[in-house]
Amino acid sequence: MKNIKFIFVLFAVLISANLMAHEGGHYHKGDGINLKTWNLNTGEKVRGNFFLAKDDKIFIEQEEGIIKSININDLIMEDQQLAKQKIAKFLAINNTNPRTDNIQPIPVNPYKFVPFILLSFLVLCLFIFKEELINTYIINSKIGISSISFLFFITILIACSKSEVATTASTNTTTTSTFIPKTTSTFIDSAYTAFKPAVSTSFDNTYFYVASNGIPNHNMMIGITNWQQQVPISQAYSGSNSWSIPLQPAYATTPLSTKSNFMKGAVAIAVNGIPIFNALNNRGEDALKIGELDNWGGHCGKGDDYHYHAAPLHLSTLNGLKPIAFALDGFSVYGAKEPDGSSMSSLDSCHGHITTGSVYHYHGTTDYPYVVGAMKGKVTLDPSTTAPENQIIPQAFTKPVRPATTPLNGASITDFVAVGTNGYLLTYKIGTKNGYVKYSWDANNKYTFILTDIDGVAVTNSYQR
Repeated sequence: MKNIKFIFVLFAVLISANLMAHEGGHYHKGDGINLKTWNLNTGEKVRGNFFLAKDDKIFIEQEEGIIKSININDLIMEDQQLAKQKIAKFLAINNTNPRTDNIQPIPVNPYKFVPFILLSFLVLCLFIFKEELINTYIINSKIGISSISFLFFITILIACSKSEVATTASTNTTTTSTFIPKTTSTFIDSAYTAFKPAVSTSFDNTYFYVASNGIPNHNMMIGITNWQQQVPISQAYSGSNSWSIPLQPAYATTPLSTKSNFMKGAVAIAVNGIPIFNALNNRGEDALKIGELDNWGGHCGKGDDYHYHAAPLHLSTLNGLKPIAFALDGFSVYGAKEPDGSSMSSLDSCHGHITTGSVYHYHGTTDYPYVVGAMKGKVTLDPSTTAPENQIIPQAFTKPVRPATTPLNGASITDFVAVGTNGYLLTYKIGTKNGYVKYSWDANNKYTFILTDIDGVAVTNSYQR
């Protein structure tokens, strides 16, 4: 009987040591775990569940802990969307300061070493106290044999259960990642489709390019009560002077606030091909609040270039739930609704957030800062500019036709209509009297301006571009 008990004790401690080596936490045949089937464009199918993402790949955990990597772009479109939702979900759960280390080691479960410690203690006792004491206090003791049995079963529970620590670590591996899915050209292009052919698009491996003539598909200028006498003319936003949207956004270490940066140049490009500038003008004033903007949130700069300073929320009328713009850091800008059609969630200091099933994005609103509060993504600054009048590059540039004009005190713009195919007539009012600016251009880019003040005095000026 003693021998049988002694054999049981040795069996229990040896099994404990063996089970201690089993990590647990993998999917095994017969576990009853549902594994997702991922479909590749080639027709290949991969069974396993999302584990983590890095660069342009997702990693799938298959049975017996086998990890297989798949390029996201190799998946069928439906599974690409699912992969991006998984990535966005984990990013949202851990929406903290991003880290540069993409993969962290899985923490070790400290309890797994308890059986090893007890086993070492028993072996030590065998050498020190000899067989007589072991027989007395363990083999022939109810308390001793019960303790060994308890150790045996606790070891099984520790070793074979899916470790909560390991599961948490696996989640953290994904959520602390700086990985942001590369934006597909198809997604960006779909946001500009409703505004073609006035807007044209192209792309390479780094940027998505937007070309336009700088004239929107809506009326302009009406509603301005603080006018600097600029008027909208066409701009050559094309070729090497197109607007550039990064396809692979990356989080900035410290987002640059638009209160103290970017008062020169654009911070985003709307889906109708019109640039969006800082909410503040180059004097640091809220352009909307001081009456510089028209009924669509835009006005003209010193180069007679039309651009927005407020969010062009009216673009959602044509674009529905698609973005209304893309910031020059690569993140999209949505209107009053989330991408899934739900009401807009609270925004962070950059004027954006991550919601379920999405990546980071901004929102346009009717209150300051209207579009971008700070650049969430990395941008390159023009070395020839200094804050606050610095600007992002690459940046499309305007080409002025005439010298910059000065504010016209007391003038309110009441009408703006097209005249022929290459001209406009602007009507403004001071008090009860009207003044006019009629201008046009010919095929040789000769611009003619006829300025008629409120007393009826007309002056004609011509400029060659």
